[in-house]
Amino acid sequence: MNTKRVAIVGAGPGVSAGVARKFGANGFTVILLARNPESLELRVSELRNAGIEAHGIVADVTDPQSLQSAFSRIQAEHGTLDALVYNAGANTIAKPSAVDPADLTRDFAVNVVGALRCAQLAAPAMIARGSGSILFTGGLLALNPVASRASASISKAGLRNLTFTLADELGAQGLKIGTVTIGGAVQAGTFFDPDLIAEAFWDLHTGTSAGEVMYVQP
Repeated sequence: MNTKRVAIVGAGPGVSAGVARKFGANGFTVILLARNPESLELRVSELRNAGIEAHGIVADVTDPQSLQSAFSRIQAEHGTLDALVYNAGANTIAKPSAVDPADLTRDFAVNVVGALRCAQLAAPAMIARGSGSILFTGGLLALNPVASRASASISKAGLRNLTFTLADELGAQGLKIGTVTIGGAVQAGTFFDPDLIAEAFWDLHTGTSAGEVMYVQP
């Protein structure tokens, strides 16, 4: 069994898959969390076929008990995480004058509240050990909001501020808190290829300090 462990919340075929491959190729056990069992099984199988030790746990980021159970299982079966990557996201397409407040609330619960809960669940064991990384998938909408993406703009701004406030609190306790702010549509074979973006997450984890990486096309 590998001695390093990364949990990736919101496992899918995009950024999270690239991060899983990057960390897995560097000797990490990869633990994927996602709501859909079939998709989760596919992602785990892909990693195992590539020679990466991978495990899947079904979890819903909007359900506190589901997350509590998932992180308790991670601790019991794998031990303290070395890295947590939060990649779950929701995005209602609507302008601010038309967006349903219930949709905005639901999106915020996925994009920000779920991130906070996962950080709160992972951090104590990392603090006790004196090391660990908590990393978030951000977006340029946090800095350059767009009317038609009002919900995502608000959420990404909230997630970015969560990153910096967590860093302000936990950085002195040995943890690296960071975000990769992505400024384009993730697509294989482009500048925004998941495997290229994954390098930014790896740099945050392995660097002497975390923070924000602006992943935008020159």
